[in-house]
Amino acid sequence: MNGPAQAPEFSLAAVRQGFWRLLPLSLFVGVFGLAFGLAAVQTGLSAAEILVMSATVFAGTAQFAALEMWGAEVPLLPLLATTLAINARMLLMGATLYPWLRLLPPGPRYRSLILLSDANWAMCLNDLQQGRNTVGALVGGGIALWLTWWLGSLVGVLFGGQIRDPAALGVDMVMGCFMLSMVLAGRRTRLTVLAWLVGGLAAWAAWRWLPEHSHVIVGGLAGGLVGALFPGLGQK
Repeated sequence: MNGPAQAPEFSLAAVRQGFWRLLPLSLFVGVFGLAFGLAAVQTGLSAAEILVMSATVFAGTAQFAALEMWGAEVPLLPLLATTLAINARMLLMGATLYPWLRLLPPGPRYRSLILLSDANWAMCLNDLQQGRNTVGALVGGGIALWLTWWLGSLVGVLFGGQIRDPAALGVDMVMGCFMLSMVLAGRRTRLTVLAWLVGGLAAWAAWRWLPEHSHVIVGGLAGGLVGALFPGLGQK
């Protein structure tokens, strides 16, 4: 995939626009933060520990996985392996943005990735593929996601007793529906269709038959392998 000759826009106005664009979806992320805050309190973490974790780690699924291993003695190696498996997708997500971000100076380039998450990555990539040469959705959207995640954790610590099972309300489907909408709205070629199909089937098979969280790596690698083997399909 070839990026533009000109570096993407990295301005306060673009960041502000990205913030407001992603804020409505971010409100649902706050519900996950609420559930995490409640679960973390029940695990025995203090309010300060929970809020510092959500502010500095900012990885919802990995934080929930860490809670399952939390106790008087934390199994460090399994914890590291689990969080690595869950967040390995960030390597592929960053690689897809490389054709554009490489044109930015090192400072803005790496600062823009601090708050990289699934939703703002999908929106930013879709913008870039549609010719909107800005990383405002990545940075501003990341700020919106981080803020609502942290605030949700705070509410979970203070008042979260009424929502014990967000999945019962269908909230767990919000992110999946958003990602699907980004796929359908983005630029479609034979390569992207094949990569999503192969990656999705591989991820489903791994979820069905392989250890927990391995579907993240398997699906990403399978889709990436399609792109590496059939680059010519990207022009069709």
